[in-house]
Amino acid sequence: MAARERIRLTNAIIARLRPRDREYTVWDTRVAGLGVRIRPSGGASFVLLRNVDGRSKRISLGSPITRDIDEILSECHALMAKSVPDQLTNATHRAPLFRDFVSGPWKEAHFARYKQSTRRGVTYSLVNQLLPAFGSTPLDRINRNQVLQWFDDFSQAAPGGANRVLDVLRQILNFAVVCGHVRINAAQGIKKNRRSAFTRFLSRHEIRRLHRVLDELFRKSSGARQQVDIIRLLLFTGCRKGEIVRLRWAEVNGNMLVLADSKTGPRTIPLNGQARSLLERQAHGESEFVFPSPRCVTRPRARDLPLWYEIRREAKIEDVRLHDLRHTVASHAVMNGVSVPVVSRLLGHTNVQTTLRYAHLADKDIEDTAERIGAAMARVMSMAYRRSIDSTRAPKMRRV
Repeated sequence: MAARERIRLTNAIIARLRPRDREYTVWDTRVAGLGVRIRPSGGASFVLLRNVDGRSKRISLGSPITRDIDEILSECHALMAKSVPDQLTNATHRAPLFRDFVSGPWKEAHFARYKQSTRRGVTYSLVNQLLPAFGSTPLDRINRNQVLQWFDDFSQAAPGGANRVLDVLRQILNFAVVCGHVRINAAQGIKKNRRSAFTRFLSRHEIRRLHRVLDELFRKSSGARQQVDIIRLLLFTGCRKGEIVRLRWAEVNGNMLVLADSKTGPRTIPLNGQARSLLERQAHGESEFVFPSPRCVTRPRARDLPLWYEIRREAKIEDVRLHDLRHTVASHAVMNGVSVPVVSRLLGHTNVQTTLRYAHLADKDIEDTAERIGAAMARVMSMAYRRSIDSTRAPKMRRV
C-alpha cells in the first residue's frame, strides 16, 4: 500500500495495518485530511489535517485501540459542519473557561461516544485533576508552562496516572484548536514519563507460595474470602482487575464469561474448571454482581484490594502488582507452547504486538534451561571423549 494511497478506512482495515521501517499514513476517501498514522514501533493514531491561517496543521485524534472509526468520522463531520470562523482575529471574542468548554461542546462531541469503562476513567481524570487545575482558566490563557508545572507535580506521585490524564488534556485542547478558541495546543509535545518494561511475572515457585498464603487466609478469615477469590480468579482467567471486580451474574454463561464491556469492548472469555468451581461457590443472592460491596449489595465492591499488600508480603513477592497476575497467565501460556495469537485472543488484545510484551521468559527459567542444556551437552561430550580415548589405545601384544 502506497504511503499516499487513499482508501475507505474501516476498523477491520485499520487493524490489519502493519508497521514498516518508516512511519507512513493511510488516508480516508470520505473525509479530506483524515488518516491513520502508523509508526515503526507499531503505534497508531488518527490524524486530521486542517488549514489554519493558510498553513497545514496536523491534529491527533487518538488511538484506534481506544477510538472507533465511526466515532472519528462523526467528530470530523461535526467539525466540518460548524465551519467555525477564525474567531481569534475578532477582538471581541472571549474564549470559554476550560470547565464550560468541557461540560458543553467537548462533552457533546466526545464524551457521549465513549464506552462506559472509558467514561469512568475520563470522569476521574476531569474531577480529580484537570478541573481543579484548569477549570476556572479561559482556554486561551492555558499555556505550556502551566501544563508542565501541573504534569511535573502529578508525576511525582503517579507517573503512569499523569501520562493517562495528559492524553485526556491533549484531546480536549486539540478540539479547542479545531473550534478556533486557541491557536496552539499547550499540551502538545510534552514528553510522557518513561515506564519500565512489563517483564515481571510470577515464577512457578512464587505461584506456589502465593497459593499457600491464599489458602491460609481463606481458612482463617471469612472476611478475606471475597478478596482471595478475586485474586485467584485473576490468575485462572488472565482478566483485568476491573473486569472481575465489576463482574455481573448476567455475564456468567456456563463455560464462558460474556463481558458486556471491557477495555477493548465486549469480549468472551472461556472458563477453565478451576474458575468455574470458584464462581459456583459464590453466594448468588439479591445482588446482580458476583462480588458485591460488603456495605451495599447493589454496588460492586471497590476496585482496591487492600489485602493484596499483606498477601504479597507473606508470599515474599512485594514487588508484584495485581496486574502482574495477568502478565503471569500470558507468560506461562507462551512458555507452555501456546501461540502468541491464541494468547492475544484469550487476553482480549486488539493487536498481537501488545501481547508480545507479555511473552517474556523469566531470567531464572532461562538460567535453569541453560544449565540443563549445558549438563546434557557435557554428558554427550564426555561419552564421545571416552570413546575416542578407548579407540586410540593400541592393544598390547603378548610375547610368545
